[in-house]
Amino acid sequence: MTTPRPDPTPPDWTAIRADFPLLQREVHGKPLVYLDSANTGQKPAAVIDAVDDFFRRHNANVSRAVHALGTEATEAYEGARAKLAGFLKVHRDELVLCSGTTFALNLVAYSWALPRLGPGDVVLLTRMEHHANIVPWQLVAERTGATIRVAELLPDGSLDLDALYAAMTGEVKLLGLAHVSNVLGTVNPVREICREARRRGIVTVVDGSQAVPHRAVDVPALGCDFYALTGHKMCGPTGTGALWARRELLAQMPPFLGGGEMIKEVRFEGSVFNDPPHHFEAGTPNIAGHVGLGVATDYLSAIGMDAIEAREAELLAHATEALTAIDGLRILGTAPEKAAVISFLLDGAHAHDLATLLDLEGVAVRSGQHCAHPLLQFYGVPATCRASFAFYNTHDEIERFAEAIRKVRRLLA
Repeated sequence: MTTPRPDPTPPDWTAIRADFPLLQREVHGKPLVYLDSANTGQKPAAVIDAVDDFFRRHNANVSRAVHALGTEATEAYEGARAKLAGFLKVHRDELVLCSGTTFALNLVAYSWALPRLGPGDVVLLTRMEHHANIVPWQLVAERTGATIRVAELLPDGSLDLDALYAAMTGEVKLLGLAHVSNVLGTVNPVREICREARRRGIVTVVDGSQAVPHRAVDVPALGCDFYALTGHKMCGPTGTGALWARRELLAQMPPFLGGGEMIKEVRFEGSVFNDPPHHFEAGTPNIAGHVGLGVATDYLSAIGMDAIEAREAELLAHATEALTAIDGLRILGTAPEKAAVISFLLDGAHAHDLATLLDLEGVAVRSGQHCAHPLLQFYGVPATCRASFAFYNTHDEIERFAEAIRKVRRLLA
C-alpha cells in the first residue's frame, strides 16, 4: 500500500534528481533538459540496480522449477505484483501483469468485449483517447457489428460532461476513458464519470498511464471496472505494466493467449486453465522488468505521491507562465484540472522543426500527433510539441526551456 511519508520534511528534490543517472548527461554538448516523461519516465539507480541484480544473481524462470534460483525468481516476481497491488490499493489476485497499457486494453477488448458485443451495441470513447484506447475497440466493433460513439470536448480541453452523460444511452455497453490526457494533461473526474456509467449498467475501462506516475491512485475508490497502466512511465522498465479488473469480471473472461503458465492441465481433448490472474499470463513474463517495477513503486512511495503531485503542479505553473509570455506561442489544453503536460505551437515553426531545434539546445520534447490523431483533428492542427514534466525536473530547466524557445523564435524572425 502507498503510505504517507513518515517524515513531514519536504523532499530534497536536488538529492532525488541525483538518483537518476541519465539526467546527468549532455546532449549536443549541452546539459540535458528532459521534458518527455509522458513518453517514458527516467529510471532511478535503484530500479537499474534491481534489474541488474536479478540477472546477475537470481535469473531463472518463474513457477517452473523447485531449485533455489527458480524459487527466488518466483518470489521476486510475485513480490512485485504484491507491491504494485498495494500501490494501487487493490488485491493482488485482481492484477494481471503484462507488457503495459496497450496489452491490457487489448486483453479487455478481446477477452471481455469480443464475446459480449453484437450489432446495435455501442462503445463510447472520448475525443482525447490515446490510440491504444481506440484501435482495439474499432477492431472488436468490426468483428461484432458494434459501433463507436465519441464524446466531445470543450474548447479548453475538458470533457463536455453534459454531452458525455447524454451519450450514455441504453445501447452503450462499454466506456473507454483516459484518467489523464497524454496530450492536454486534462485530469478527468473519473470517479464521477464511473458512478454515472455504473448507474446505467455501462462497464468502464480507464487508461491510467498518465495518472499513476504523477498522483496517488486509489483504484477501488474510482469505481471503474478495469484500470490499465504502464510501468515505464512510472520509473519502471519498459515492457511492464498491469491490468486491474474486478474479480467477478476476471472470472468470466476466457484466456487471451494460450501457452505455458496459464494452464493447470493439458490434454489433447482439452485443457484446464489456471486461476485468474495467471490464466492471462501465458509464457515467460518480463520477470526482471517487473522486479524493477516493484522497486519503482517502492521508490515513488518513499517520496510520497502527494509530494510528487504538488511538485509537478509547481513546475507546471512555472512552465505555463514562462511559455505564455512568449509571443506567438499557443498552448493547447487549459482545463482547470491539469497534470504537468503542455502541448504547444510556435508561429512560423512546424512542430518537428521546433523539436529538432530545441534538441540542439539540449532540450528534449516530443513532437507529432502523440498517438492521438482524433484529438489533434479537433484542434485543427497537424502536430504539436509537447513538454511533459516529472518531479525530477527543476525550475532552472524550465527557464532554460523557455530561453531555448525564445532563441528559436529569434532564428525564425
